[in-house]
Amino acid sequence: MSQKVTIKDIAKRAGVSVGTVDRVLHNRPNVSKSALEKVKNVLETINYQPNAYASAMATNRHCTFYQLLPKKESEDYWTEVEEGAMHAVETHRDFKINVRTIRYDRFCADSFHDTCLQCMTEKPDGVIVVPASLEYTRTFTDKLHELDIPFIFLDSYLPDLKPLAFYGQDPFCSGQFAAKMMMLVAGNEKEIMLMKQTRNGNIASKQQYNREVGFRHYINEHHPEIKVIELDLLLEKDAKTHNELLEEFFENHPQIHHCITFTSKAYIVAEFIQRTNRRNVQIMGYDMIKKNAECIRQGSISFLIAQHGYMQGYNCVDALFRAIILKQEVNPVNYMPIELLTKENVDFYQHKQI
Repeated sequence: MSQKVTIKDIAKRAGVSVGTVDRVLHNRPNVSKSALEKVKNVLETINYQPNAYASAMATNRHCTFYQLLPKKESEDYWTEVEEGAMHAVETHRDFKINVRTIRYDRFCADSFHDTCLQCMTEKPDGVIVVPASLEYTRTFTDKLHELDIPFIFLDSYLPDLKPLAFYGQDPFCSGQFAAKMMMLVAGNEKEIMLMKQTRNGNIASKQQYNREVGFRHYINEHHPEIKVIELDLLLEKDAKTHNELLEEFFENHPQIHHCITFTSKAYIVAEFIQRTNRRNVQIMGYDMIKKNAECIRQGSISFLIAQHGYMQGYNCVDALFRAIILKQEVNPVNYMPIELLTKENVDFYQHKQI
């Protein structure tokens, strides 16, 4: 339809009032069957495409979206996610969107349960959630489906729970990519170190687990002679204990020159390497958080894989906005790019660019 065609033009063609056309366009009551048919016939004839933005603003609706994120430390990946979500709120500020973040302990099922209850009590219009275990997440999402509240998964994809959309990396491919890049420089090694962090024997997320699966799959297929030796820096322990464990590990494995971790804590090993002057150890990790960025600039981290947390936070809020307010369809599966950062290109990585 030409942009010059107005509601007044439609009303004239249909032989009804402007008010009747307005009620039809906004699905309001008190329209006779005859008038409804006349307006619809005109709309079909002119291939009418409503202005979604104008219609949404006309409703004057306030929307509150909730983010259920893991508890963060002073700085981590989730900070980027939250900043991206706030950028989306600012971008769509004319539509009166609000995003509230509530956090849970990823290693405590009761914490996730209580956070879900808090969210439901507030009656959100849409929810962004980083899933916990399948069992506990299903209980929450079943309730969201029952109440017809759309939700988006961030970080981990559980397709059986039928989210509106998912934003995150393909963890298996990401792990394979990490292995392939590492083997370009470590292909002649006999052993490599895998730094893990667990609590009570549990890793933080399904995402980290699947990265490791992809990594090991590539190593077993292409470099079966290389042994992956794990070091678990327990989250229950303090920094002093971690340093002692790292000291012991490298004393017992002087032949190891390469380390991989699938968390955002590569800087723990990197800072130890700096303090102890073990410059022959190369480290690969995830996430462009401040401490990792500083280590890669100083050379104690060789590679980082970017997850684009800022983009994920922004896109999740934007998808809820488009689905709920503009009534648009959104892509159900949205895999983020897998990018390798080094000392040479880290300062050109625009993690906040949308």
